[in-house]
Amino acid sequence: MRRPAATLLLFLLSATLLALPQVLPRFHTYVAAIVLLTALLATSLNLAIGYTGLYQFGHAVFYGVGAYGTALTLTRSGMPAPVAFLAGPLAAAALSLAMGLICIRLSKLYFGMLQISLGSLVWAVVYRWYSFTGGDDGIHGIPLPDAIASPKGSYYCTLVVTALCLAAMYRIVRSPFGKVIQGIRDNPVRAAAVGVDVKRHQLLSLVIAGFFAGVAGSLFVVVENSVFPDMMFWTFSLEVLIMCLLGGMYTFFGPLVGASAIVLLRVFASVHTRYWSLLLGTILTLVIIFLPDGVLGAFVRRAPAKEDAGA
Repeated sequence: MRRPAATLLLFLLSATLLALPQVLPRFHTYVAAIVLLTALLATSLNLAIGYTGLYQFGHAVFYGVGAYGTALTLTRSGMPAPVAFLAGPLAAAALSLAMGLICIRLSKLYFGMLQISLGSLVWAVVYRWYSFTGGDDGIHGIPLPDAIASPKGSYYCTLVVTALCLAAMYRIVRSPFGKVIQGIRDNPVRAAAVGVDVKRHQLLSLVIAGFFAGVAGSLFVVVENSVFPDMMFWTFSLEVLIMCLLGGMYTFFGPLVGASAIVLLRVFASVHTRYWSLLLGTILTLVIIFLPDGVLGAFVRRAPAKEDAGA
C-alpha cells in the first residue's frame, strides 16, 4: 500500500509544481524557483553531513563557486551556455576535491573549522578581486538564452534540473556506495576494520556534494541573473545547515522540507519584521529542544514505533 500512495503523492506534487507558474504571480513564481534550488543545495549538504557524517560547515562556498563559474564563463569567455552551466558545477567539484584533500586528515569539529577557514579565503579573494569577479558589487546582467530568460522559463529550468539532481542523489544514497558512507558515518573505525577505505569514500562524498551544490549555484544565476560574494559567506552555510536540522538530517527528504520552510519564512517574515536573524535563532533553538531529529525525522521515527505497538 505504501508504494501506490507514494506514487500518487509524487504525481500530485509534480502536477502542482508544473502548474505553479500558470496560476501564481511573477514574484511568487520567483520565490518557488528559489525554494527549489535551495532545496537542492540543502540536500547536497545533507549528503556530506547527514549520510557521511562529515562536519561540512563551509558548504556555501561551493554554491558560490558554482554560481561564479557559470557567470564568469557566460560574461567573459564567450562560450555557449551549456558549457557555462557545466563549468560552474565542475569548478565547485574541483574546489571540493582540493579542500577535501587538505581537510580529510582531520575529523569532526577540526574538519569543519578548517573548512570554514579555507572557504573564508575563497570568499575574500572573490570579494576583493574587482577586475575579475566584480568584488563586493558582484556580477549583474548576466546574458542568458532566451528559453530560460523569462520568469517562467527560469522556473521550469530550475524545476527540471532540481528534479534530475534529486533523483540522482537518491540513487546514490540507495546504492552500495550510499550504504558504505552511512556505515562510515555510524562507525568509521569498524568500517575501516572490515576493509573500507574510509578517507577515499569520504572524499568522494565531498566531491559529489560539492558538484550538486555547484549545480544549485548555476541555477541561482538562471533565477537571479546575477551573483554576489555574500552567497558564499560562512553565515549562509550555517543557514543551510539549519535547513537540514529543521527537516531532519538522517532523512533524504528532510532538507527539502527544511529549505522550503526557511526560505518561505525568510521571504514573508521580512515583510513584517527586520529581525529575521532573531526569528531564525529562535527556530533553531526550538528544533534542537523539541525536535532533535527534525520535523521529518521525528515523523519517520514515530512510524516504526506505531507499527511495533500494533504488532
